[in-house]
Amino acid sequence: MQMGVRTRIAALAALALAGSVLVAGQADAGGHHSSLKPVATGLDGPRGVATYRNQVVYSVTDGSVYATDGRRTWKLGQVPGGFAPAIDTDRWGRTYALTGGGGPEGDTPPGGATLFRLRPGKSPVVVADIGKYQATDPDPYNVADSPTESNPFGVVALKDGTVLVSDAANNDLLRVWPNGHIKTVARLKPRVVKVPPGLGNQAPPAGTPILAEAVATSVTVGADGYWYVGELRGFPATPGTSQIWRIKPGSVGAVCDPVKPAKGNCQRYADGYTSIVDLAGGPRGTLAVVELAKASWLQFELSGKPQVGALFLQFPGRNHRAGYRTELVKGQLTLPGGTAFNRSGQLFVSAPVFGPGAVYRVK
Repeated sequence: MQMGVRTRIAALAALALAGSVLVAGQADAGGHHSSLKPVATGLDGPRGVATYRNQVVYSVTDGSVYATDGRRTWKLGQVPGGFAPAIDTDRWGRTYALTGGGGPEGDTPPGGATLFRLRPGKSPVVVADIGKYQATDPDPYNVADSPTESNPFGVVALKDGTVLVSDAANNDLLRVWPNGHIKTVARLKPRVVKVPPGLGNQAPPAGTPILAEAVATSVTVGADGYWYVGELRGFPATPGTSQIWRIKPGSVGAVCDPVKPAKGNCQRYADGYTSIVDLAGGPRGTLAVVELAKASWLQFELSGKPQVGALFLQFPGRNHRAGYRTELVKGQLTLPGGTAFNRSGQLFVSAPVFGPGAVYRVK
């Protein structure tokens, strides 16, 4: 299936690239250590994944959000589409859907950059206009485009009824209250990386140091109660330079600084990832980490061809730092978008984010 798209991923990293993307189906499931079992199939661009009791909740391109218990599937609601929203379901079964902000010209489309609460059978309720807040809260470490640009990309509902939102354009983490009040929890500073080979005229010569934005795509709560944020890494999207940050709960105005990664209320937890697009907190301190493309999102943009992504299980180490990690279903995921654990510790993942796809349980 061929689709003309200006992907949200390009808008995230402040690089205006457009093109035709040929989307491949999934590779055959059945790796040596783990495999994929379909939970919901025939989906158009599945991305967001959440769980509630025995249900798996997921979102698709037109903004629709569904739940399935394995026997039946029902619609929870719909928000403005074009790219599947990020979603999460709280402890009371309320599902939130978060729309992105990247329009064709970098503007916010109607209903974009907004946090909604879904009401089955009724119109969704606007909880907060994230784009409006970011217009008053510019990124002081901005490298490219407008410092007030907003592209909310990750969401997690907390036990106290507030919601965390990671903004991939403003490079920050926000906390949203039920009445729409917002506070900036943390800001992610850019990082100096080396330009990778193979970018041609799109970039300076390979090896050149360049300042690249964090691009905060993802957020989750760990078993320790801390808040974890994952990065995509802006242009030039150097592989192995995406970090995961560990933020003290309740923080306001924390700074996540790669030059001083062990200082303050936001400290670096893990490093060495590539193009992270989702995180999920699991049992015994584990984190599930989704990489959109192992070669980087920019290689996907430049080639216009399907890219193999990755799903990792990151184990905790000592002194609040990451330990070892292992890749699950290696080579079996094309452009994966979202992941979630259920209360039994089962892990789910969606792919691909463009074109026909599915939500799977990792076995």
